[in-house]
Amino acid sequence: MENFFKDADNFPVLLVEDNSDDILITRRAWKVGQIKNPLHEVRDGEEALDFLRKEGEYAGAPRPSLILLDLKMPRMDGLELLKIIKGDDSLKKIPVVVLTGSNKSKDVERAFQLGCNSYIVKPVTIQNFIETIIDIKRYWLVLCEIP
Repeated sequence: MENFFKDADNFPVLLVEDNSDDILITRRAWKVGQIKNPLHEVRDGEEALDFLRKEGEYAGAPRPSLILLDLKMPRMDGLELLKIIKGDDSLKKIPVVVLTGSNKSKDVERAFQLGCNSYIVKPVTIQNFIETIIDIKRYWLVLCEIP
């Protein structure tokens, strides 16, 4: 389904992910799903903050309309980043979809306590991962109205 109601260029997505394989699969899902929204990638929470605050090499970065956030990352993990995002008045309205390998109930509970908008455990197979990314696109970038 095309994104008929929104200009995809105005709804960029930020992927915060340190796993190279998951980044490649996400890029593949973007292609397979014909997702027109620009996908920007950073490798950890600190880099994500630079992107979101338009600092350093990210001075010209767009404001993402959606953040796909892994939890287990070096330097600053996803839960710490989520806490900062949802505590910052200029960032807290950006929807955050936790997309992680952890199905631990404590991680799910903590992520929702910190304000995540959705929590999805990464599927094991490549095909299911691609389908999940396409489903995220349908829900968050087509059906939902986001700020």
